Amino acid sequence: MRNVSKILFIEINNFEFIFSVYLNDEKKSKKLLHYYSTPVKGIIDNKIIDYELIYTTLKKNIYLIEQKLNLIFKEAILIIDNFECSIINYSGFKKLNGSQLLKENVTYILNSLKSKINEIENEKKIIHIFSSKYLLDKNKTENLPIGLFGNLYSQELSFLLMNINDYKNLENIFKKCNLRINKIISKNFLEGTKIMNDHQSIETFFRVNINLNNIKIIYFENSSIKFEQNFKFGSNLIINDISKVIGLNTEIVEKILINSKFTKKKINDEFIEKEFFEDYSFRKIKKSLILEIAKARIQEISEITITKNINIVNFLKKETTIFIALKDKLISKWFDDNYKSSFSMNEKFKVNFLKDADPESFLENAFKIVQYGWKREAIPFTPEKKSIISRLFDLIFN
Repeated sequence: MRNVSKILFIEINNFEFIFSVYLNDEKKSKKLLHYYSTPVKGIIDNKIIDYELIYTTLKKNIYLIEQKLNLIFKEAILIIDNFECSIINYSGFKKLNGSQLLKENVTYILNSLKSKINEIENEKKIIHIFSSKYLLDKNKTENLPIGLFGNLYSQELSFLLMNINDYKNLENIFKKCNLRINKIISKNFLEGTKIMNDHQSIETFFRVNINLNNIKIIYFENSSIKFEQNFKFGSNLIINDISKVIGLNTEIVEKILINSKFTKKKINDEFIEKEFFEDYSFRKIKKSLILEIAKARIQEISEITITKNINIVNFLKKETTIFIALKDKLISKWFDDNYKSSFSMNEKFKVNFLKDADPESFLENAFKIVQYGWKREAIPFTPEKKSIISRLFDLIFN
């Protein structure tokens, strides 16, 4: 019998709720059955401010999906992108004294570090745990060195956490919608795994998301999230700066950039056409000035976020690869060369631009992680409690 199921994904990001239904059926080529987005309401500055408004939005859209597909969902996968998350990196140790590393040793380290995080970060909820580094007698290994002999084993874990009140609020909202949250997944994590799936040889890199009003940098090391940082400014700074210097409002600046007469080539002696001044007095302003202003601002953005960011100086190495996702297509169209030279520090680092992933491939990647897990994601193990009789049988027969 074919194992066919329909999985509900709900993404909450800075701009919208996205409702997707993914078909788990290997024999079907089309897997995305439903995809719909609606503006975010009830969340401001990454905080839930209107519980009932979020509930009403979710309830209404879930009902419409169920009516359209003629089914009832009991659970959902929640993808989050607009709640304040933090990352903590911890290392655990186990003295082996020449003995063999066992699965139980690794489980002990994982559970003990998880307990420690829960104790010191009791106002946060762990949503991901990654095994970012394995060391046996100070020698790095690519995989868990279970079965090998040594004196000291250490394992570095990265914990991705969200505010526990945000988690409880979301959990209660979903319960009111008669849905259980099956799993919460960080969109940063999903976007990173997509890069690694598309570039099989790259496991350590930066992803820089440049939006209109904010910028986010995420650092992956050995296929694990190690660091992320948000900045409350975005590519809109470039348009705003051009507007201030040339004395024309931002709408006119955008019209100038959109206009086909504005080209990168041979503009040193070209002036902005009179037609763009509208209600302004005409002045001779060279088009090259626009490029100079943009170049200076982009250089500053690259320094603040990456190249001179003291928080990530230890992560920057000669072979560093930086993936940039530019959401503003107008900025991307004219100034991608400036972004590349600024973020690469004139080719000191490798810079690649990312295209928007189509919804179906993004959901397929999310589904595989939910179904099969991620190679570096660690799951704490809860030892099974056994009765005295069960333990006696284990002693006799095992």
